[in-house]
Amino acid sequence: MLASALVALASIALLHAAFSAYEYLSALKALGQPGASLPTSIIAEALVSLVIFIPAITLAYPALQDVTFRGELAKRTPDDMDARMGFMRLSARGAALFGDRA
Repeated sequence: MLASALVALASIALLHAAFSAYEYLSALKALGQPGASLPTSIIAEALVSLVIFIPAITLAYPALQDVTFRGELAKRTPDDMDARMGFMRLSARGAALFGDRA
């Protein structure tokens, strides 16, 4: 619950930093000074929200599932693994169907 709240808070802060950067740069463009850099407060807000967002999203995400073949074998019996259809071997019937031409 706390991690989800931190993700939401960091997302809102990151969106606010992006909006502030857009507004600041459009105001500079309207004044005819498009070459200036962003203020340190906007950069700091974006970095702090990113530093909060990354650990919070890792804590909010559920545990990863085992995707290895060993993990799959732990859930199945040998009968389940051998119950699948095999490949057709046409060469085994070729001599019976076609005689010497096979």
